[in-house]
Amino acid sequence: MVFPLISYTALVVAAIVLPGNPTLALFVIGAVTVMLLFIGIHNAWDTVTYIAIDLPQQENEGQD
Repeated sequence: MVFPLISYTALVVAAIVLPGNPTLALFVIGAVTVMLLFIGIHNAWDTVTYIAIDLPQQENEGQD
């Protein structure tokens, strides 16, 4: 929950700094993009793991 907030805050700061220092701002925008990509991959991996492992176990417990 904290990493997306940090990412979006950095993106807003980069947008504010962009007119004065475009090189730094573009590096920050690139870093934020990669960070959000990794956050999304991690969340998708957690969802797939839950569906593949935990959900079938819960269904089997309900059949007993």
